[in-house]
Amino acid sequence: MKNSRIAAEGLVLLGCGKMGSAMLAGWLARGLPASSVWVLDPHPSDWLRSTGVHLNQDLPAAPAIVLVAVKPQMMAEALPTLREMGNGKTLFVSIAAGTSIATFAEALGAQTPIVRTMPNTPAMVGRGITGICANEFAGAAGLALTRSLMQAVGQVVELEGEHQI
Repeated sequence: MKNSRIAAEGLVLLGCGKMGSAMLAGWLARGLPASSVWVLDPHPSDWLRSTGVHLNQDLPAAPAIVLVAVKPQMMAEALPTLREMGNGKTLFVSIAAGTSIATFAEALGAQTPIVRTMPNTPAMVGRGITGICANEFAGAAGLALTRSLMQAVGQVVELEGEHQI
């Protein structure tokens, strides 16, 4: 991850609770520079503060990835704040249960590259299985980028579609 597109263009992590923290720890352990990560979290843990990531700071205009790790009930408030990054090259990845790709596309723009994932709870200790699926704008490249991210917390399985989540 050290010399990847993510390291060069940046990753935004929206929400850093238990699952977000597990993923961030995995990415940093795999060599993603802390300077390439922006985290927005209203209640950062002491661990998160110690990582050296950009915490609750202005976001890059067009990061490689925005990973949305907020609770589903927070989506209506969170997604509109990211609309300016939609319909471009930024890949949006969701780990939110019950929030469809269509919901993301409606909030961010119809041509936004979106991958929906569903990690299970063992991912919090690096032993999870994550199902992933994408819209047409994310395509194979978006799935590959998401696979590399989610492998930091376990195995990844590509699904036929959202109905399998």
